[in-house]
Amino acid sequence: MEGFEKLPTLKRLMLKWKDREKYQEYKYLLELSRAPKVNFELDFQGPVHFKHSGNAGDIIYALPTLFAISKNSGAKLLLQPDQQTVYNKGTYHPYGSVMLTRSVIEKLKPLLLHQPQIESCEIFEGQKVDVDLDLFRKFPLFKGQGNIARWYFHIFGIHADLGQSWLTAPKVTGFENTIIISRSHRYRNPQISYDFLQQYPSLGFIGLKEEFEDMRQHLPSIQHIQVNDFLEMASIINSCRLFIGNQSFPYAIAEAMKVKRVLEVCYYCPNVSPEGIHGFDFCYQPQFQIVVERALSI
Repeated sequence: MEGFEKLPTLKRLMLKWKDREKYQEYKYLLELSRAPKVNFELDFQGPVHFKHSGNAGDIIYALPTLFAISKNSGAKLLLQPDQQTVYNKGTYHPYGSVMLTRSVIEKLKPLLLHQPQIESCEIFEGQKVDVDLDLFRKFPLFKGQGNIARWYFHIFGIHADLGQSWLTAPKVTGFENTIIISRSHRYRNPQISYDFLQQYPSLGFIGLKEEFEDMRQHLPSIQHIQVNDFLEMASIINSCRLFIGNQSFPYAIAEAMKVKRVLEVCYYCPNVSPEGIHGFDFCYQPQFQIVVERALSI
């Protein structure tokens, strides 16, 4: 960034001590000065090659930008596994210390390739890249707030209507009367209880075995719905009576398809929000119960 000068260590420490607000501004400008330049010439004549190495949910939230950039040219998606990251201390994540694994990519492929605009989905191994969707990680975005899907808008200077669905999956039978629940160990609101849902006759859980076992302690009648890949998961979510989840991958699917959905908002990292038809969210227990009743009534 032109005109920005990095402060010597002593001046930086003095600024931190004397003026906290100015110090935060300095840190922001320092990070911005290190950010890469973005190519805004996005008028492609052929298929556009996109790269992403983030979590599965981040990939779903990147799709509106991918579709807006590729337009009618088609998209080829390159996914890079095994990129290291650091999750919040004391927080369990099923991927361990990486953002994306090869096994997750294999489960993602059927869902991504079901989208008409995506022509191919492969492992990134140094191929040509037209648009690097990982660029948002190199900019000083405050990633604990806002809307993940909009991070990509801020980087590439584009816009898409997040109130409209951007993901498709076929419907399946057998789940029309089922409330589907998914609750990861991350991003939980500690004062929220799902126990009241036991009054509803058909409850299904989508997620990992340990997540299901935890939920079954509160909802003994709930059934674990296991899937072979994420297209199958999306089809079930697209066919259920109501989806309830926290800020995890299954909710990203529900949000992208605009199914009737209820979101448990994380109090310390509210970076997901419902937009458009049939989207509800909650932060507190009484409102959770009211929201579910209202969602089921429409």
